[in-house]
Amino acid sequence: MVKLNIIPQVSKARNGVGAFVLPCKRITLQYCNWGGSSQGMRDFLRLRLKPFANSHPEVEFKVLQKPGFHPIIKGEYTNDLDKTICVRKWNIDIVENKLKLLVNSSGKKLYKPKQNVKSLNASVRGVWSPFHIDPNHRYKI
Repeated sequence: MVKLNIIPQVSKARNGVGAFVLPCKRITLQYCNWGGSSQGMRDFLRLRLKPFANSHPEVEFKVLQKPGFHPIIKGEYTNDLDKTICVRKWNIDIVENKLKLLVNSSGKKLYKPKQNVKSLNASVRGVWSPFHIDPNHRYKI
């Protein structure tokens, strides 16, 4: 019988404790070389992709040319999720803003909290009454 030496897991790695790992690992930019809807994406690729990629060295950028398709930006994340945004007929500034949104997000979908916050007090300061005011200032408008 073979005995395996298994090392128990001492602690679970948490992002932000000790080191920060950006959740976004890859951005795919897809565009059409001749379509009018890809003009903003083509302008971004020609003018702003290199400085943007240099400012985010931890993210891999992949550029795909797909003739006949609308331009999309796809973000892939470390938690095996992805987000896709269609940037059809958008100008260069909006394409850059959507790219920043994908780089800075975690890939999770937005959700509404399941329960509301409940308190034992009606408010932090308590219930207001006009008799709590100094009598000298009570009826002056």
